[in-house]
Amino acid sequence: MTRFALTVVRHGETRLNKEKILQGQGVDEPLSETGFRQATAAGSFLKNVLFTHAFSSDLTRTRQTIHGILEKSKFCKDMTVKYDSRLRERKYGVAEGKALSELRAMAKDAGMECPVFTPPGGETLDQVKIRGKDFFEFLCQLILKEADQKEQLSPEVPTSYLETSLAEIFPLGKNCSPECRVDCSRPGLAASVLVVSHGAYMRSLFSYFLTELKGSLPATFNRSELTAVSPNTGISLFIIDFEEGGEPEVHCVCMNLRDHLNGVN
Repeated sequence: MTRFALTVVRHGETRLNKEKILQGQGVDEPLSETGFRQATAAGSFLKNVLFTHAFSSDLTRTRQTIHGILEKSKFCKDMTVKYDSRLRERKYGVAEGKALSELRAMAKDAGMECPVFTPPGGETLDQVKIRGKDFFEFLCQLILKEADQKEQLSPEVPTSYLETSLAEIFPLGKNCSPECRVDCSRPGLAASVLVVSHGAYMRSLFSYFLTELKGSLPATFNRSELTAVSPNTGISLFIIDFEEGGEPEVHCVCMNLRDHLNGVN
């Protein structure tokens, strides 16, 4: 069995986020001043976490966010980020650049609810899920291959710190389900992965984790929260257990954490 930690962060705020304008993939807006502050705050919150891998959507707002996070890191300032188009936001077609209220009106005219409505030229929810599933399966195989090759971290940093650095800031204790509690007295994680992506994409990915893969939730978590979109730079942590040929077991430690945003917005 191979185990790794997956920390997923939504990008910081853009001007269009604040104005409730859909960006999708076709409107590549940079972070606003607030967005840069949020990225810095997320980086300060995660600064003592040792990440072994970093992935980001290749859009500007996610690139700027992961840079803001890593530049505050104690261990990962010089880490190479892999930019992956599979982590892009849902494509909204003709609705990109338009107000969210216009998308809702289009959905209403079609007799559908807004979250499941696909505007012309946009991606269906199933298409977004397929992208997320493809990236996740790629990630699992990458970690498994590296574990099999027994690739080691820098000798200056003990592998046990993968667990202890997470346990310093995340609820890996009594509020966590038994499956994802980490025994920090012995190494267990093969990797600790940072991913920066987008709100609608993350909601689709998390739904896949917790419905299709039947992932476990923290004792304090309400399943109704699954329908919520993460706040800008909201942080979610999952512990993944898997083996070759088997279905991954996903354990949610926390979802859409926003503690670092107090006083930022």
